[in-house]
Formats: sequence, C-alpha cells, structure tokens
Amino acid sequence: MKDYELTITKFLQRAVELFDHKEIVTKQRDGSVHRYTYGDAYERICQLAHALDDYGLDSGDRVSVMAVNHFRHYELYFGPSCSGRSIHTTNHRLPEHHLTEIINEAEDRILFVDPEFVETVESVADTLETVELYVVLDDEVPETTLEPVTDYESFIEGYDTEYDWPELDENREFALCYTSGTTGLPKGVQYVHRRMFLHTLVHGHVDVFGVGERDTVMPVVPMFHVNGWGFPYTATFYGSKLVLPGQHTAPAEIAEFIHAEDVTVAAAVPTIWIEMDAYLESTSDDLLDPLDRVLTGGSAPPASLMQKFEEVYEAPIYQGYGMTEASPHLANTFETAEMQGLEAETRYELKRKAGIPAPGARIRLRDDDGNPVPHDGESKGEIHARSPWLLDGYFKRPEANQRSFSDDGWFKTGDIGTIDEFGYLDIVDRIDDAIKSGGEWISSVELENALIDADGVAEAAVVSVPHAKWQERPVAYVVVEDPDIDEEELRTYLLSKFPKWWLPDVFRFVEEIPKTTTHKFNKKHLRDKFVQEHGELPLHH
Repeated sequence: MKDYELTITKFLQRAVELFDHKEIVTKQRDGSVHRYTYGDAYERICQLAHALDDYGLDSGDRVSVMAVNHFRHYELYFGPSCSGRSIHTTNHRLPEHHLTEIINEAEDRILFVDPEFVETVESVADTLETVELYVVLDDEVPETTLEPVTDYESFIEGYDTEYDWPELDENREFALCYTSGTTGLPKGVQYVHRRMFLHTLVHGHVDVFGVGERDTVMPVVPMFHVNGWGFPYTATFYGSKLVLPGQHTAPAEIAEFIHAEDVTVAAAVPTIWIEMDAYLESTSDDLLDPLDRVLTGGSAPPASLMQKFEEVYEAPIYQGYGMTEASPHLANTFETAEMQGLEAETRYELKRKAGIPAPGARIRLRDDDGNPVPHDGESKGEIHARSPWLLDGYFKRPEANQRSFSDDGWFKTGDIGTIDEFGYLDIVDRIDDAIKSGGEWISSVELENALIDADGVAEAAVVSVPHAKWQERPVAYVVVEDPDIDEEELRTYLLSKFPKWWLPDVFRFVEEIPKTTTHKFNKKHLRDKFVQEHGELPLHH
C-alpha cells in the first residue's frame, strides 16, 4: 500500500474538505467578535503562501510571529509551514536581550507582530540582524519607527485563494519554539511535521483528551507557547469549532466567552482556573454550563479546585504533563479500569497526579547514579522520557544536548517524580527547585500544594535559599485572601501534614508572586532576590 508523508498540510486539507463550514471565532482587541469558517481561513492561508512566494522567502526560511490568540495568528500556523518554510512563535514577554538572541539565532527574515507589541519590537529592532520586513497583524499600520513595514491585509491582498501545496518531507522543520529561559538563555526546539501529526492523533485518543468533531475547543494558553499546547492543530484535524480569546484572558471575559460560544474543552494553566473560581463565586455558576472538561498543565492545581470544578461546575480538570521539548504532551490523568474499583478517596488522590503516559510515550525514573527507581509511589527519581514527538536535540545547543540525554537515548526532563503501583506519575519537583537540607530532600511542590489548600491562601511559592548549617532551607512566599492569617497559623497547619524539619524557615506575605512568561511561579527571581537582600540564613533558623 502506498504511504504518504505525515505533514500538517494534511490537517489543513482535511479541514477544508470535510469541515469547511465549521467556525473559527476570535475575540478581537476591541471586544468585537470575528467569525469565519475553515473554508474562509483556507483561502486566506493560500493567499499568505502566495505572498511569501512573491516576497522571495525561500524554502526552509523562517518567519517570526509575535502575537496573541487570533485568526491571523492561526493562518500563520499553516501558510509558512505548509509551503515549505517555518514559523518561529516568539514570546513577547521575554527580556529584550533574549528576544534579540533568539530572533538572530533563528535567522528570521520576516517578523509578524500584533499592534500591541510594536513597541516591544521597536526596542530591539536595531539589534535584529536578519529581519528584512515587519508585518503588523492588522488592516493598518500604527505610527511606528519600524522600517520597512506593512499591514497583514495589504501583504496578502489580491493573491489567489488556491495554492498548489508542495510535497514535503515529514521530517522537516515546520516550527521553532524556545523554552521560557528562566534558568538562562532560552533553548530552541525544532518541531517537525511527523512529530506534530502523531502528537495530534494522540490528543484525540479516548484515554488522553478525547478531542473530536463535536467539541468546541478554546486554547487560552498562548499560541506562542508550545503551539498553544497543540490545540489549534488538534481542532483543525478533528474538525472542532475553534474559539480564540485573543488578549482577553480575565476570568469574566473567558467565562462569558465559554458561555456564548458553547465551549466544551478549554485549556489554560491553573492560575486561570483559580481566578475563574473566585470570579464565579461572586457571579453565576451557569457561565460554565457548556464546559465538559478543563485541561491544565504547568503545575498541579489545588485539590480543592479540582473537587470544585468536578462537583459544582461539572467540568472535571484533567492534568497534562509535558514540556516544550515534547510538543508538549507526555502524560495525562484519566481513570483506568483498575482505578475505578478503588475507594473514592484513593481514586481522588490518583486523579491529582500527572497521570499515565499517553499512548506512544514512555516514562521511567532514575536516581542520581542512573539506576532504576522502584514504582512504589514513594521513591523519587529524575523523569526520563521517550516518544515519537520528543526532540532529538536542541537547536544550535550541542552543550545542552550532552547533558540532556542519557547514554541510551532517553530525554532527561529535569523533573523529579514518583510512579506508583498503578502506573501513575506524580511530579514532585524540578531538580532546580528541590531543596536538599542536611542531605535530605524537601519537596517545594508538596509544600506549595499544601499551602494553597489552606483556607484563605490564594497563592504560594516555596524556594530554597542557602543556610549556614543545612546547606539549603525552604522559604515560603504567600498571597493571602484573609489578612488575619499569620505565620504561626500556617506553621501549625503544615505541621499537621509534614515533619517539623520540612517547614519553611521564613514566611513572606506578599501581594503578588512574580510569574514567568508562561505563568509559572518565577522561583529563580524569588531565590535570587532573597539571597541578594539577605545572603544565607544564619544558624539559628
């Protein structure tokens, strides 16, 4: 039987052949709603591909895209990649020197940018060595110093709405995405067509997220971050209605959009759902009535939040575990037949874990000496992974590749986890975030989860700081909703769950915990700031 190349062009062709009437809906920056169909999008994607040809963009060249979630960004997911080029999804929240480094390293020739990020691009334009043209993702160009510059609608206007898509090698790059760079310069991950094709198939699997044609999918997670966790591709391939919230990610706006567009699947980091729950308590639970399931990742949601979404909103939270290097999916929560026969309390504890490796993904644990770790739910080890959609090496980072892969080819994630007798993976910590006090490990993640579960606590981050005797000790940063909560109350609460030596030496009550560009707690910033201000903790702590 004659085979064909597994490319993302097949997503586009399937959508227009079978689901050309299905909607792609965008909340625009002025609050208005833009609607068109997969058929409409296809015609504009063809025009974009012709415009790139006419400009002179060669096969294999890259374009940078600095944008939020909207229909023009969606078109850029396919126009360059399906015509033999590559899209570099660029995180506008990165520091200026990081933006300069990664755009120059990627050798991007055209930079597509949302109007609200024009100033960000202006601040680094003089340092960009390869960018030849700026295209503002609008129907007009705002006042700017960027040169040469045009608007997106003018760029694609007048071109043919059909395109003869080339036959591409499934192992060629279609996108380049950089890690968030919280521990140094971001590292580039090259996505190839075959890997995304297989990754997208897995998203529709009944034991993963079960995304299908009858769903309405809303990726709140930014499209510049790991391809919106892959959901724009998933919706396209399966013919789901796709809802893009633009820059409107406040809980009120997301809840109302879910209700108005009958969203059944929404994906966002836990902080979005924590804020959503607080908002709904003051308004109406009915806004989430269409929602069937919530997908989250990046960090574990609080147990109380998972229970609330399942029992009150009837939209269970399912965790996904992954990373930029894995396109991003590796494991997710679901109930196995064996799990369904367990006591309710045990079942709920398992559902809080990262879950079972997705079909096609493999997970193992190794200790510091590279030895296997028992799957007893207690023994900790670094998580190693393999899958057909994992990277085979970082872009232009040979030194990172040497330390990121085991001798037998497994990717070393840098996460610490346990695996229990049922096969459920639990993420205990990052190697960089785990606290080794007097030779014994303390899990910052377990302390954080316990603090967030405490009444009146909104957010909590626990970091390691140097100690004169114990080498490292935990310090907790806490955001409280109840101003009467004090350190002694939190210590007493934690002591009911952990040994005394696990308890943070210092509690800092703050108005807000700084977050990374991907909405994770920026522990590196907290750790560096504490050490800069106080040095190491003295012996009496």
